[in-house]
Amino acid sequence: MPDGSPPDRTLRDADALIAAGLAPPEARPALAAVAERYAVALTPAMRALIERPDDPIGRQFIPDPAELRPAAGESADPIGDDALSPVKGIVHRYPDRVLLKPLLVCPVYCRFCFRREHVGANGGLLSEAELQAAYDWLAARPAVREVILSGGDPLMLAPRRLAAIVQALSAIPHIEVLRVHSRVPVADPHRVTADLAAALDSAKAMWLVVHANHAREFTAEAAAAIRRVQTHAIPVLGQSVLLRGVNDSVQALEDLYRAMIGLRVKPYYLHQLDAAPGTARFRVSLAEGQHLVAGLRGRVSGLAWPTYVLDIPGGHGKVPVNAGYLEPDAHIRDPWGGRHELAGPVASV
Repeated sequence: MPDGSPPDRTLRDADALIAAGLAPPEARPALAAVAERYAVALTPAMRALIERPDDPIGRQFIPDPAELRPAAGESADPIGDDALSPVKGIVHRYPDRVLLKPLLVCPVYCRFCFRREHVGANGGLLSEAELQAAYDWLAARPAVREVILSGGDPLMLAPRRLAAIVQALSAIPHIEVLRVHSRVPVADPHRVTADLAAALDSAKAMWLVVHANHAREFTAEAAAAIRRVQTHAIPVLGQSVLLRGVNDSVQALEDLYRAMIGLRVKPYYLHQLDAAPGTARFRVSLAEGQHLVAGLRGRVSGLAWPTYVLDIPGGHGKVPVNAGYLEPDAHIRDPWGGRHELAGPVASV
């Protein structure tokens, strides 16, 4: 496709998308209207993977006028984060763990993001005083054992600032586990320098959770970025969102999870899409999602098996929604759909 924009520049508006051949000139007013409402960013790494605007990569990042047409039941805060924020930057939904959002900037802006009303280039960067208030709040709550750095994307921080946050959290005695959730290793892999990877070092248990939705996102550059983190003995998990037109087939999910496992990334969660405004075009029903996930059984090993989860709207927490195999009439289904009667000791469990 024609491409008149510099290859090393993140595309952030309608004119840049059109110059890159990712949208026709006549789409400029509609795309500009979307960009005025929701942040747009497409990194060179992701742009290089787009074969056509509506392919599984382009669909995730190229804005669409449908984003300005909310559907019934969609919400600006679909999982209730705002009501669960006792101090700026903290979300406390579960007794033993919290989210800490040190900034609201991302390398790319997914068109289905459940925090799309908050994220953007203007940043939401917590000040030193705001970070200290968050640390003080955590230090006063010994029931909290795990802190999840989210946002925004924590790996958009400078290495020195990220390291300072990691060390401050590590110094709180009752914090046992740290988690960093990020798109950066796939969306902007060159950002994961040796210094940034080293900034994740902690005396506490540190985990990196990489968000990727399609196998093609795991390029050679992404693999190298992930290895730089793994060199520090940091285990890596993968999480994805089930998306219409991106990964809504058994084959697409199998390819995605095989790509993860091949890089020592353990599939963790497959999220049911949260009902953020203007995201209906991505929605896959729960019943279809259960059917797709069940279709993986017998095709991939247990290492490649994620938990299919739904964040209950309104802030009521995340629950697994995988299809069950145990049936109420003392039968069980095998991975290929056969039904078998349970008898003997197993039947009494």
